[in-house]
Amino acid sequence: MISDEDLTFCAEDLAEQLLRWYEYLSVEKRFSKHTLRAYTHDVSEFIRFMAQYKGDHISLNVIGDVDIRDFRAWLSKRATADKASAATRARSLSGVKNLLSWLDKNGVVHNPTIHTVRAPKQPRKLPRPLFEGQAISLLDFLKEGGDWITARNGALFTLLYGAGLRIDEALSLNIADMPQKGFLRVMGKGRRERQVPVLEVVVDILDVYRKACPYPEERERPLFLGQRGKRLHQGVAQKAMRDVRQALGLPETATPHALRHSFATHLLQNGANLREIQEMLGHSSLSTTQRYADMDMSSIMDTYKKAFPRK
Repeated sequence: MISDEDLTFCAEDLAEQLLRWYEYLSVEKRFSKHTLRAYTHDVSEFIRFMAQYKGDHISLNVIGDVDIRDFRAWLSKRATADKASAATRARSLSGVKNLLSWLDKNGVVHNPTIHTVRAPKQPRKLPRPLFEGQAISLLDFLKEGGDWITARNGALFTLLYGAGLRIDEALSLNIADMPQKGFLRVMGKGRRERQVPVLEVVVDILDVYRKACPYPEERERPLFLGQRGKRLHQGVAQKAMRDVRQALGLPETATPHALRHSFATHLLQNGANLREIQEMLGHSSLSTTQRYADMDMSSIMDTYKKAFPRK
């Protein structure tokens, strides 16, 4: 949510529009809480910079007059003083563009310059999945513990790997959302719902955790619980993964999200096509899913170069 602190450098007319813009993103566009937090933070930082840069509170008229030199000064400050990466600067620019496009669309203010500002170039990052053997050893390791917390971690990580869920998608599930007839309904990014096939072995491991969990079940109770019976926090799940990673000597890239990457990569390596993987991952664009094919080819080339070192 936009706080009073976020509005410190805004004139009254801009503050009013910022609140309306936030409502649009959260209610109409149904952005995730992470995207909302990032966008509001980036826009607040932009307004703060412009207020200091121009020496006054920022009104709608000032926002409409921000020119290419102003935008470049802001991005330069993000790169040098803030040490923001290209990806972070691109995200910041995306948030500001979203606001200005919304203001323009609603006839509030028009800033033609924003469409000429280019996002910083950033290297195309390939996913970093686990090898199949690493993923299996991780899940097998969690079967050995006897307490319900270990059973919970095993069930969570099995679901991430077995169904390709994002960590927040899995932690948002309630008892009522348990797989039915081999399929799980997931609410993904942008409030887009999708159906994901779930193997019986995954359901069995979820059942082991449910039986071990000491808290009573109700349909609207969170599926994955923390030690005190509240919905499991993402940070706790990430720490659990770090502990397993250290115990097994796995690389630092072994994170909960790496299990989603592993799901997609191992499907591709075993014959699934990109369209099928796109549907299961809930990607809105096939180009996002294409990264897994690029990564697979990169792996093949690395193996080829090692086997045939002569040029």
